[in-house]
Amino acid sequence: MFAEQRQQRIAEQARQAGRVDVAELAAELAVTPETVRRDLTALERQGVLRRVHGGAMPVERLGFEPGLAARDAVRRAEKERIAKAALSELPVEGSVLLDAGTTTARLAEVMPPNRDLIVVTNSLPIALTLSVRPGLTVRMVGGRVRGRTQAVVDDWALRVLGDTYVDVAFVGTNGISLDRGLTTPDPAEAAVKQAMLVAARRVVVLADHTKVGATHFARFGGLREVEMLITDSGLDDDVAARLEAAGPTVVRA
Repeated sequence: MFAEQRQQRIAEQARQAGRVDVAELAAELAVTPETVRRDLTALERQGVLRRVHGGAMPVERLGFEPGLAARDAVRRAEKERIAKAALSELPVEGSVLLDAGTTTARLAEVMPPNRDLIVVTNSLPIALTLSVRPGLTVRMVGGRVRGRTQAVVDDWALRVLGDTYVDVAFVGTNGISLDRGLTTPDPAEAAVKQAMLVAARRVVVLADHTKVGATHFARFGGLREVEMLITDSGLDDDVAARLEAAGPTVVRA
């Protein structure tokens, strides 16, 4: 098993169990405790886990929200596949919403430059990426900028979104589960995401498979409000089927 595969397995087990133990992982993975500790250190640097005595815990259990740079460094290949799959959901012309996030930022990077679209976003990095595309009209939602995520939030953003209606909203999420729906750590970002769900004719959620089953502090929507979930091939068949039964079409890129 390659280190990346081993670390992905450790991260998924930590999310499911709430904690992982070095000795137990070493026995299960047939590696030395030192190898497990190196894996835990790597996952901590990526903002996925936090080391605790004898093991590690997922950051969402600690109420910790990784910064934009830390999240952007994780699962880049999966995010790029998700973004390319999302291109087929772009209208030929019209208007779209791009939520702040690292996966939606990947979509912004691969969007056709000459398509006649109005793009509304609450993300500073996405607005900068798209502002030089000749065929796109970029409208930036105003409000307070959260330094950790570079997302614009609060009353100004909510007022703009309340007067907006687009063809498709591409929304990111920190967690998506059958019992809690769509969740994120920060209530201010949750409020903006909730407004985006209302402001769109169609809602497409972009989230890699590690977000499935995770839950966070602030809920912003239910699965019935989502038309499509685009994720990666790491999502199990059974989990995908249960999600589809609860609402959205599931696409695995």
